[in-house]
Amino acid sequence: MKVKVIDEAHEKDLENSINTFLSNTNSDIIDIKYQVAIGICGEEQIYCFSAMVIYNAKE
Repeated sequence: MKVKVIDEAHEKDLENSINTFLSNTNSDIIDIKYQVAIGICGEEQIYCFSAMVIYNAKE
């Protein structure tokens, strides 16, 4: 069993990164965990979109 952690600043970038990983791997996907974190720095909001893909690599 393996994991791939993907972190992006925008939702669409995360979506594209996950789709790219899934299309380039020949693995059995077990689960995908999704998380959003928000931070505030002064007047600016900082978002962090991340996902962990849990999979079994095929040989």
